[in-house]
Amino acid sequence: MMTDDTKRAENHENNAITEPQAANENNPVAVLEAQVAELRDKFLRAAAEAENVRKRAERDVADERVYGITGFARDILVVADNLARTLDAVGAEARISAEGPLKALLDGVELTSRELQKALAKNGIRRIDPQGEKFDPHFHQAVFEVPDANVPAGMVSQVIQPGYALGERVLRPAMVGVSKGGPRTAPVQEAARPQSRDNSGN
Repeated sequence: MMTDDTKRAENHENNAITEPQAANENNPVAVLEAQVAELRDKFLRAAAEAENVRKRAERDVADERVYGITGFARDILVVADNLARTLDAVGAEARISAEGPLKALLDGVELTSRELQKALAKNGIRRIDPQGEKFDPHFHQAVFEVPDANVPAGMVSQVIQPGYALGERVLRPAMVGVSKGGPRTAPVQEAARPQSRDNSGN
């Protein structure tokens, strides 16, 4: 059973708690300071979010400027491959000895192939032709192995089809034959790894 002394002690404690709150509510300066602090916090949060949105938009615009032609670039590589196959099918000696309309045709194909490669390079598309280089799984696709004790293992001995990269992204890895049988080469560093994500729709 609660005595009168106990009730008076509890009332005194409750009054001690509510008095500062009442004092703050009755103090307009304290109320305004609290409101200013709250508004300042909201402003800083909104400003930080706006800056993050701006940076993301800048990155998206930069990526679109560089990688927006990814789909078109992959399609045009087929044209580059067909031009190269046409010249390879004729052979270097046959091209040299060709005369008349055949020579004019082959010269036109060769000129078109060179101009296409220039156009690709101008738009940031580089050719990957790793003959004699260390095999790099990030840029090359091994099709077969070539036993050769005179060549260090892990070297590109033959390029079946050149690859292409747009900026740091591989459009198509080079299809290669890799040597085996000689001394091992040092592995390619992980830092050399290109980006592999692709824009949706490209």
